[in-house]
Amino acid sequence: MVSWVSGARVGPDPAEVPVASAFLTVHGTRHAGRAQSYRNVVLSVRVGSAVGSCAIEPGELPVHLGAVDECVGVSVAELLVNPLAAVRLAALDAYLMQVRPHAGHGTPVRITGEDSLVKSRQRARSVIDLLPPGTRMVLVIGVVNSLLAELRDRGIGYVPCDRAGGVTEWGEPVRTSAELVREPYDALLVTGMTVGTNSFDPLLTQARERGLPLVMFAQTASAVLPWFVGAPGVTALSAEPYPFFSLDGGPSTLFHYRSEFVCSA
Repeated sequence: MVSWVSGARVGPDPAEVPVASAFLTVHGTRHAGRAQSYRNVVLSVRVGSAVGSCAIEPGELPVHLGAVDECVGVSVAELLVNPLAAVRLAALDAYLMQVRPHAGHGTPVRITGEDSLVKSRQRARSVIDLLPPGTRMVLVIGVVNSLLAELRDRGIGYVPCDRAGGVTEWGEPVRTSAELVREPYDALLVTGMTVGTNSFDPLLTQARERGLPLVMFAQTASAVLPWFVGAPGVTALSAEPYPFFSLDGGPSTLFHYRSEFVCSA
């Protein structure tokens, strides 16, 4: 995608596209009734009316604080060769969001709720609906307890995997790498954060080689991943552009893509 964008194959020359602003979002979440807390840090870049985002590890915050000033007043082309992967991905995401906005391409899904947990569970239901009927066991990359709760409610087994490790809300051990998983599974449910950590490509290759459905839920790279939806490849995608559901007390809109969408570039 970087090669296509740099070569102006999917839109205007990125050297002629300015970056208006960049910012960091640092937020913590602990839903009422839940035992675990989350800390999330997201780098975002604005291009025109579009905002592209990439999650970063909380420990990387000092480095990216300095990068925010370097992101503004330059072109997308310059950010695509930035030494920081999060900057490159946020810029790519913003450019593609501007070139091919979700509205008019993805199917909008509205989620509401009087509190953050209700919205989280509603979002989870919409994401799990993207799994093929008859799915029995899912490898979940990127542990979100509401997604696991929805799988449990539907009687679908799962193997949780996340770089952070630890345990789930129900005390289940979380694998730190998909390579450590030995249990059989017939679908993958994967966070968009894998694009920012360079672990997306191996999972995409595995899905293609084994013929497994690959469903993505993405805040990071939400405008990048629609270009990978198709067979073989990403089976379905729940794309969530900034501001994310947990940052807004009002209704939020996700955009769903299914394998009928195939990039024509």
